[in-house]
Amino acid sequence: MKPTIPKFPLIQLKRNDGIPASWEFAEGDGVVILVPEGQREAVGQTPWGDFLGRRLGAFPDKANPVVLSGPGGERISVGSVTGGASCFKALTLARKLVGPLLKDRPEQINVVSLLEDASATAAMAEALVAAVHADIFALPKITEAPSEASPLKALHFFGDLGEADFRNAEATAEGNNLARWLTQLPGNYLTPAIYRGYVESLAQEEGWETDFIDVERLKELGAGAFLSVIEASPNQDAGILHLRYRPEGAQGQPLAVVGKGICFDTGGTNLKVGGSMLGMHGDMQGSAVALGTFLALTRLKFDQPVDCWLALAENHIGPKAVKCNDVITALNGTTIELINTDAEGRMVLADTLALASREKPRAILDYATLTGAVVSALGQRMAGAITNRREWVEPLIQAGEQCGERVWPMPYEDDYDEDLESSVADTLQCRTTGAGDHLYAARFLGRFVGEDIGWVHVDMASSGTHKGGLAQIPTDLQGFGVRFGVQWLEKMAQE
Repeated sequence: MKPTIPKFPLIQLKRNDGIPASWEFAEGDGVVILVPEGQREAVGQTPWGDFLGRRLGAFPDKANPVVLSGPGGERISVGSVTGGASCFKALTLARKLVGPLLKDRPEQINVVSLLEDASATAAMAEALVAAVHADIFALPKITEAPSEASPLKALHFFGDLGEADFRNAEATAEGNNLARWLTQLPGNYLTPAIYRGYVESLAQEEGWETDFIDVERLKELGAGAFLSVIEASPNQDAGILHLRYRPEGAQGQPLAVVGKGICFDTGGTNLKVGGSMLGMHGDMQGSAVALGTFLALTRLKFDQPVDCWLALAENHIGPKAVKCNDVITALNGTTIELINTDAEGRMVLADTLALASREKPRAILDYATLTGAVVSALGQRMAGAITNRREWVEPLIQAGEQCGERVWPMPYEDDYDEDLESSVADTLQCRTTGAGDHLYAARFLGRFVGEDIGWVHVDMASSGTHKGGLAQIPTDLQGFGVRFGVQWLEKMAQE
């Protein structure tokens, strides 16, 4: 039984500038009330003013809402909104506001804003749309019993929404849902061949051009870095899937997104031990986020050409598997001494970045669950970002803050290359020992990006999962990066 990608649910978004009367709510509706921080008396403007005034003994703080049952059986969630709060905090509050209400499976959620600042209302409205779509989305489950769809049909907003634009919230939510759905699939339900089938079917629906560079073509191209990873794969179904989005009238060189798509990672000859192999079906999350970003840009009718490159492979163990100290030659002619076959992600990305660079894109953004070192550096609340353009460091931070998917730039200094010098090849694949693997991985990958191409590498190993959810996402699995990718590529399009 092959799961099918679920359709993005259509939820009606209704607006009303005024404060509602109690009869405007149906039995079973959920209600979200947004109150300015420190203005408890504002709840008196609602139909339940007296009731809430009595019940809100502990006024909601800016981090945690108060959830209670209303006098008519309504389920009410009251949140305190800080003026000028960051996008991340708005998304986090939105998740906490709607989560308890959606457990009751309402057909409509009514959002009553008592905020005086229309821009704050708009930000919270957009965050609530994102949080609702993340919450009602069902991750795949391999069972004969189908998942029960959410009955939610509408979000009704009351208050001045200002210039709220739900297009971005909906488009990035759909891209994020796709990324999470693909990442959740077990390894035997998402081999490279199955993955390719999903993407090509989606491409046909969306009008994307596709080109699959299979093993034979990779051999012709001399893509030894990619091929070294799949030597022991029992099924030679790996390859690089190239997608093209070409909106009508678009001119100039494309922007490019690249994703690591290791559908399962045993570690190869450097076999993973203990529980470290658990969850390795999710080592393709970078490619899923790249694809989700690509879909979101399509939904937004992005007016620039974009290429998407997905490196689809599995890292197996077997008699043909490559070994430590083997030397292989990458697509761009660079010779690489293998140090750790469990550092396979940078190998498939090396040739994929080299191919992407041949198209002379205006900029490249790549995603990969690449190193444990970035988790040690940042924890699991934001991703590491490394760029070959020093002037992009602050803009990267700002882009993450503006969309709520935070990244923190790491150094990209050429003296690190001294530690990757090999006595038999142009470069070591990685260091034999020592800290900072995320920095050395970036220096290695930078060899395969054209010097005239601006490049951002997002090591999302630190942000792919977070226990209990993060920002607007209520599940451990985050699908982090779609909102950031859209934000960053829109910025690149303006330059």
